[in-house]
Amino acid sequence: MSNETITAPATQASISSTVSQPHKATPNNAMPWTAQDTTWMLSLFGTAVGAGILFLPINAGMGGFWPLVVMALLIGPMTYLAHRGLSRFVCSSSIAGSDITQVVEEHFGKGAGKAITVLYFFAIYPIVLIYGVGITNVVDSFMVNQLGLESLPRWLLSGVLILGMMSVMVAGEKIMLKVTQFLVYPLVAILAFMSLYLMPNWNLAAVKEVPAVGDFLGTIWLTIPVLIFAFNHSPAISQFAVSLKRDHGSNASRKADIILRNTAMMLVGFVMLFVFSCVLSLSPAQLAEAKSQNLPILSYLANVFDSGFVSYFGPFIAFVAIVSSFFGHYMGASEGMSGIIKKQLEGKGKPVDEGKLNRFILGFMFLTIWAVAVINPSILGMIEALGGPIIAAILYLMPMYAVYRVPALKAYRGRISNIFVIIAGLLSMTAILYGLTA
Repeated sequence: MSNETITAPATQASISSTVSQPHKATPNNAMPWTAQDTTWMLSLFGTAVGAGILFLPINAGMGGFWPLVVMALLIGPMTYLAHRGLSRFVCSSSIAGSDITQVVEEHFGKGAGKAITVLYFFAIYPIVLIYGVGITNVVDSFMVNQLGLESLPRWLLSGVLILGMMSVMVAGEKIMLKVTQFLVYPLVAILAFMSLYLMPNWNLAAVKEVPAVGDFLGTIWLTIPVLIFAFNHSPAISQFAVSLKRDHGSNASRKADIILRNTAMMLVGFVMLFVFSCVLSLSPAQLAEAKSQNLPILSYLANVFDSGFVSYFGPFIAFVAIVSSFFGHYMGASEGMSGIIKKQLEGKGKPVDEGKLNRFILGFMFLTIWAVAVINPSILGMIEALGGPIIAAILYLMPMYAVYRVPALKAYRGRISNIFVIIAGLLSMTAILYGLTA
């Protein structure tokens, strides 16, 4: 990859250091698809494919086949329209190089800017914690069930794995971007092959079972938060939009719409085929067992299928998916934490020592991710309780609020798609609240 190519959420410093050049609007037919667009699409795909997708078949599949069909029809428009709204919001800034927190401050004031910075951090940070738990469980299960080894002490195994993932980040952005691109290509290929490989094991009896209307709608409602989490690539959207605005000027929003549409289609095509293939290959009782064992679906498949391919490539896909997504989310979380601390220091008139700040964030991230990995809480519980509500607020509701408050977004008002996104966001938040109180 050339040094000039930006393929994933870039650091704020690297974005702001690039001189923004004015761009003239171009006609619709003057925006051909480029290699850079493909790289962005794969980067967004890699950010989304992680623990959420590996646990999605468990939650989505336990409700039956037909609710899953409706979810497959809904998640494409939900994913595309929500991420499109967020990218349009970032692109609406009149200040070159502004990321999401700076755009909020520009449109709604410093108080809202600080609030969104905090919310943005807490939308991404729990996902980073989830990956620490997920990577530890995947490797431990592989060692015990496939290699026939004894489990290492959890504190040691989790510490080594988390240190390994974070060392790639410490090595520098260029190294991280190269590793991410290297991981995404085999991930896409093997994920597709695994979906097709499982087809002979499909049990179509589930197709004949149609739940009652109340159960049907209830299953869809309660699964929406996990769906949103599984297809979420919002940590990359802010710097994605900043990069496109720098490269395409006033055409940034239209270029972003095209890339995000193709990303959503790629995600739905690969991921939902994988989800259907997993769900039809396992019984509801087996899916419940996978949930109780706190394992990604592929690690569970490796343990119950008498197949060398599934046994070894299943955990490999889970490992690669978690690692590739960890990088984007870790960068977003560390940037969010850096923004919080800098705003506090600037408010008190104190200077920012970048070196000390980076070391503090590094230590904080490692110790907290490690601690949670050792504790081993329920991953699905963390997704539903921590990640879902804030993601729904920032990704689905805030951009729609901005559409009706920000003059720069006036052209997007009065559209049915806005109502669809708002309803999806509200359903997600109410489902989470119901799940916490039930």
